[in-house]
Amino acid sequence: MDSKLAAFGRLLTIMDELRAGCPWDKKQTLQSLRHLTIEEVYELSEAILSEDMQELKGEIGDVLLHLVFYCKIASETQIFDIESVIHQLCDKLVRRHPHIYGNVEANDEETVKKNWEQIKLQEGKKSILQGVPKSLPAMVKSFRIQEKAKQVGFEWENAAQVWEKVQEESQELQQEVNNPQPNTDAIEAEFGDVLFSLINYARFMNIDPEAALERTNRKFIQRFQYIEQHATKPLEEMSLAEMDALWNAAKK
Repeated sequence: MDSKLAAFGRLLTIMDELRAGCPWDKKQTLQSLRHLTIEEVYELSEAILSEDMQELKGEIGDVLLHLVFYCKIASETQIFDIESVIHQLCDKLVRRHPHIYGNVEANDEETVKKNWEQIKLQEGKKSILQGVPKSLPAMVKSFRIQEKAKQVGFEWENAAQVWEKVQEESQELQQEVNNPQPNTDAIEAEFGDVLFSLINYARFMNIDPEAALERTNRKFIQRFQYIEQHATKPLEEMSLAEMDALWNAAKK
């Protein structure tokens, strides 16, 4: 424990020194760091998906640096500091784990999640969905919305019902597409319903839809780049059949 505290103390000391002496670090504000933090979190996500442990170690450090940086900036105007942030976090963890620090029983993951959401409502949240950030990517937001609604029983009974909903929404989308006078807004709305229901189905299958789509993105990039590398003439001069032959070769 002493070595861990010493390592964290070293980081705080370096942060103080950078803030005092580095022209770039001295210039930063909460607002200027925001987009950089978002970029760092995406890089962290990329390292996780790549299963590159050395890269992951570095990206965790980058995110940790940003969190310490925010606390340092806030402490300069006595808003809060790293100590108060950590204590507030610890208090919340104790409060939201009454099965560990109290006399509540919770022997499975679902009970823990339900207790967590109920405690949040007791803390003053007006909606169980209030904790879903508005700025989340739409797919991640859909997944989190569905997860939270589940905690109060707003949930399908089984995956088969969800798949029926996927098929129902797909049919409604097709009906709008086949409308003699197609309406773009209506098609977009139905398309959104299809995506939402597919995300719900992925959740029932214990699949992370964001990770699944990113996996497909990577697969497409790999195969398309194979086409680019093995094409005997410019792609715009190739027929679809020629490119498809290379695509199939890439799959092998």
